[in-house]
Amino acid sequence: MEKRKRYGTLFGIAVFFLLFLLQVLSGMAGSFVADRIPFEKIDPYDSFARISIHHAVITAISVIVIVLMRKRLKIDFYIQLGDKEKGKRYLGIFLLAFALISVAVHIFMRIFDRLPVYSFPLDKRNVIGTLGFQLLLSGPAEELLYRALPVSLLTYAFGRSIPITKNMTLEVFLASLLFSFAHTRWSLNPPVFEIDFFNVFYAFILGSIQGTVYQKSKSIVYPVLMHSFSNVFMVGIGYLFSA
Repeated sequence: MEKRKRYGTLFGIAVFFLLFLLQVLSGMAGSFVADRIPFEKIDPYDSFARISIHHAVITAISVIVIVLMRKRLKIDFYIQLGDKEKGKRYLGIFLLAFALISVAVHIFMRIFDRLPVYSFPLDKRNVIGTLGFQLLLSGPAEELLYRALPVSLLTYAFGRSIPITKNMTLEVFLASLLFSFAHTRWSLNPPVFEIDFFNVFYAFILGSIQGTVYQKSKSIVYPVLMHSFSNVFMVGIGYLFSA
């Protein structure tokens, strides 16, 4: 038993770093493709086209990996509706709370003159393009790569789901760490590491919530909707307050 636990721990550590490598390479592939597709005519301010192409690529990579892993290792990535009652309840509570928080945050930012400043005009094309990206691509791309893949593969590697608190498992915690790290800016050549602690903390909290919902509802659908709509709320309300 002790030998099996030690093997599971070592395998889990190896899978964690392989997941990190997959996420880095997926992001690089997305950037590589996006940089080679001309989009200036439809998006002269580079506000939505590049990142949409980038996320479409990482979605495709994630789907390919999931299909291969399901076929070879028989891992269930919960690409299904799962427990509909739990999923709908979690989704409803989350969206209501997040909408209220988004409004409160922007009221606070307006009072202290901290509203976001955009590098593009808030015209019809940019608003529809950016919100369309948040609604249609941000959730599917990031939840597949940063939630479904790491949570399921780490559970497989450890041999079981490992609870660390009443509502948090080790695999969700580790997946949230990877998601948080994706919100830093780093490079090996030249050596650069920049971190916005608020963004990292924000990513970790939302990642933990969405990862927990993923496990409890046994579905990636509800985390995808939570991710997409929360981004639409935060970005869209920012536009309303800045208009």
